[in-house]
Amino acid sequence: MEQRVVITGVGVISPIGNNITDFWQSLEQGKCGIDFIKGMEGYELPISVAGQVKDFSPEENGLERNDVRRNDTYCQYALAAAYQAMQDSGLKSDENIAPERLGTYIGSGIGGMHTFVNETDKLLHEGVHRISPLFIPMMIGNIAAGNVAIKYNAQGVCLPVVTACATGTHSAGEAYRAIKHGYADAIIAGGSEATIHPLAIGGFANSKALSRSTDPKNASTPFSANRSGFVMGEGAGVLVLESLENALKRGAKIYAEVVGYGNSCDAHHVTAPSPDGIPASRAIKQSLTEAGFDADKDLLYINAHGTSTPLNDKSETAAIKLALGEEAARKAMISSTKSMTGHMLGAAGAVELIACTLALKNGIVPPTIGYSEPDPECDLDYVPNASRKADLTIAISNSLGFGGHNSCVALRKWSNE
Repeated sequence: MEQRVVITGVGVISPIGNNITDFWQSLEQGKCGIDFIKGMEGYELPISVAGQVKDFSPEENGLERNDVRRNDTYCQYALAAAYQAMQDSGLKSDENIAPERLGTYIGSGIGGMHTFVNETDKLLHEGVHRISPLFIPMMIGNIAAGNVAIKYNAQGVCLPVVTACATGTHSAGEAYRAIKHGYADAIIAGGSEATIHPLAIGGFANSKALSRSTDPKNASTPFSANRSGFVMGEGAGVLVLESLENALKRGAKIYAEVVGYGNSCDAHHVTAPSPDGIPASRAIKQSLTEAGFDADKDLLYINAHGTSTPLNDKSETAAIKLALGEEAARKAMISSTKSMTGHMLGAAGAVELIACTLALKNGIVPPTIGYSEPDPECDLDYVPNASRKADLTIAISNSLGFGGHNSCVALRKWSNE
C-alpha cells in the first residue's frame, strides 16, 4: 500500500537567516541577503557580490569543536540544518522510529571545495606528506549525508544526490518516492553548498554565468529585462519527510503534504537550458498531475528556479506555460527567492522547497525583489517586490541544473480534515 508523505521538520542556513524564523521573516519582508564579497580581498575577482552566510554559529546548531575541525564548511552547514530539522520534528532513532527505517538523502552540487583547494595548496607548497589524512572524507560530496546518518543513527536508505543546481529538489523528490513506496518511514533530505571561493567564482565568471553588477540590491533580478547573470549563494536546507502514518502515530506537527514529483532531462547542453522549455515542462506536469492539481479549484504558488540569467528565465517561463496551459499559468503566482538569497547551487532546491512549505503554512507568497523592467518573454505574475497574502492550496518548487537536470516537487497545504 502506498504511503502518504508529510513534512514534519525543517532547518536552514542561508544568506538571509540561519534559522527558520529569521529565514521566513526575511522572505516575507523581501530582504536581500546579497552583499559585497568579504574575506577574499587579496584576489582580483571579476565579480564583487555574493550571497554569503553571515554569523554562522556551529555551537548553536549542535556542532562540537571536533565537528568543525574535521568537516568542510559545506558539511558543517548540512549538519547544522539537519540539527534544526530533527529538533523541529522531534524524530529520534530507536525511540519513535526504527533506525533501519530512517534514511538520509542530503546531496551537494560540488562538495568540499574549500578542503580541496587547501589540501592542493599543501601539495604544491609543502609536499605530499603534508596532505591531511582527513582530506578525502572531508572533500567527498556524499559525506554530508554520511555524517548526518551517523549523528542520528539513520541506518536506512542513504542516497546523496548530485545533480548540480537541482540537487536539493531531487533529494526531496527521491525521498518522497522512497517513503511513498515503503522503503523508509522517514528521511532527512536536502542539500548543502559552500563554494563562494575564488576558484569557483573564477570558473563561473569565466563561463559568463555570473552577474557583473556592482550593486548588491540589483544584481540578482530574475525575470527582469535587465537581468545579467546569477549571483552565487551558499548554505543548506534540510527537511524531514515522514510517512503520514508514522507522523500521526507519534503526534508530530505537520507543515505540508508532499504530493508530487517530476524528473526529466533536457539532453541539450552542458550549461544552457533547452530554449523551448519542453523537457522542463514535463517535470512540472508530472509533479502537478501526481498532485491532482485542478486549475479551477487550486490556488498555485510556483517557486521558480529563476536564476536571473537571460536564457533560464525565458525558457522556464515557456516551460510553465507548456505545463499548465496559458490560462492556468497566468493565474499562478510565481517568484524567485534567489533574488534574495542568490543561487545556492546544490542547496537551492531544498531551501526553496522550505520556502514553499512556509508559504503554504502562512498563506503568504514571497516576492521576486529587484524586479524593475518587464521582459516581453517573461510575462507571467512574478509577485514583484512585495510579498502577497494568498490562500494557497498547492505549491511547487522548480529546479534546473547544469547537465540538463530538471526537477519539480509539489506540496499541498496540510489540513487535519
